[in-house]
Amino acid sequence: MRLFIQIPCLNEEQTLPLVLEHMPKTIPGIDSVELLIIDDGCSDNTVEVARRLGVRHVVRHAKPMGLARAFRDGVDYALKHGADIVVNTDGDNQYPSGAIAQLVQPIVRHEADIVVGDRQTGKISEFSAFKKAMQHFGSWVVNKAAGTHIPDAASGFRAYSKRSLIQLNIVTEFSYCMETIIQAGNKRIAIASYAITTNPKTRESRLFSNIFEHMAKSGGAIIRSFLMFKSNVIFKWAALIFGVLGLIPIIRFLLYVFQGDDSGHVQSMLLGVALLMIAAVCFALQIISEVQRIQRRLVEDELERVKEIQYSAPYQAMWAEQDEWGNQSAAFADNEKTTCSMKDSATD
Repeated sequence: MRLFIQIPCLNEEQTLPLVLEHMPKTIPGIDSVELLIIDDGCSDNTVEVARRLGVRHVVRHAKPMGLARAFRDGVDYALKHGADIVVNTDGDNQYPSGAIAQLVQPIVRHEADIVVGDRQTGKISEFSAFKKAMQHFGSWVVNKAAGTHIPDAASGFRAYSKRSLIQLNIVTEFSYCMETIIQAGNKRIAIASYAITTNPKTRESRLFSNIFEHMAKSGGAIIRSFLMFKSNVIFKWAALIFGVLGLIPIIRFLLYVFQGDDSGHVQSMLLGVALLMIAAVCFALQIISEVQRIQRRLVEDELERVKEIQYSAPYQAMWAEQDEWGNQSAAFADNEKTTCSMKDSATD
């Protein structure tokens, strides 16, 4: 079983040595441990520091692409190079590297496909009371949307099995943390939590400038992920609510008519008809969203088959012959020329 530990980095030359200092070299149940740096447009010497500290694998972005894209590209590289488990940690040394050996054990034992490191945010001294409350509330919202019980949904310290990564599809541009939990919950992927303690803070977050920006971006990511799976539920309840509200004024109008009241009350009828029309539109949208949900499921099933082929052993041999820029290495090019020459000779 092969483990890739990926570290997204944006100018982390000062903190990266701290991250790698306690990185496990051997782990029970793991045959090999590989380190992967995602250079998300670094302008300092992060990559050089990583190379000097023994990191062999590097994914490069010419400019900063964001955490979600860095995670997705790192996972793609790891799976292409034979990863059975991928652990994601941060380059700012927030998470304890020494805890990785225990973090992956539920996956090694086939008890879970995703393990989330629980930072126990209530005990973090750097977090204000308001931030602790918002972290707790955000995790509650995610768990309600996903049907899970993860105490720290915003934690980026995670382990993923190859099977789970083939099933997940990252579409957000902000952070993959919330989205992957909601997808995992709705796709019935086994997910667990492991309690950790965080290291002292080394710098401010680069994902957001303040807690309110973080709340807005996280809220948007949660809503988009929820709508991806449960939009039909929203339209169903909207149709029921507007339908009931529409029947009330219409029944009122009919009661006055049956009682022989000739004063009109046409406004009640008009309001009821308007609300029933809204209910009919919501019902139609519910049918459309249900059809789209089924279509998305079929497309994702097909995408899983494609990923299984793309990350299979024959293709891994091909990816291994590429450099960090995605180009064919000189050895691979020479081998291709030799193969072509042998084919030509056989033809002659």
